[in-house]
Amino acid sequence: MRDAALILHFIGIAMGIGTSFAFMFVGIAASKMASEEAKTFQINAFSLSKMGHTGLTILVLTGLYLMTPYWEILPSSPLLIAKLVLVLVLGALVGIIGATAKKAAKADYDAQMKKIALLGKLSMLSGLLIIILAVLNFE
Repeated sequence: MRDAALILHFIGIAMGIGTSFAFMFVGIAASKMASEEAKTFQINAFSLSKMGHTGLTILVLTGLYLMTPYWEILPSSPLLIAKLVLVLVLGALVGIIGATAKKAAKADYDAQMKKIALLGKLSMLSGLLIIILAVLNFE
């Protein structure tokens, strides 16, 4: 059962971090387009966020299961605590990005996209730090 959870966990990582990379490349592509075309392209690309949400859900569910043997030693594992805190931060960032994307699709596109760009960089950094902390903690 643990192997299946670990496989799903890695799939969730690919989906979650993959979404961050995908949005980075969507932004690069949009920067080479005319303004209205870029706006339509980026608004349509928001549908990619469903993959990120699905990946994050898979990560959290499998992560809770995979953490079973570690809950007792959690207070003495600062790297693991930091990783779990970053998972909460990432979840909050993903939620804020989703809400901001809905606002961008309705009105004030330019201002909302600036917020999304910053939040997207923070979420990618958080995701990468989570992976680094996991490797350092579980090596």
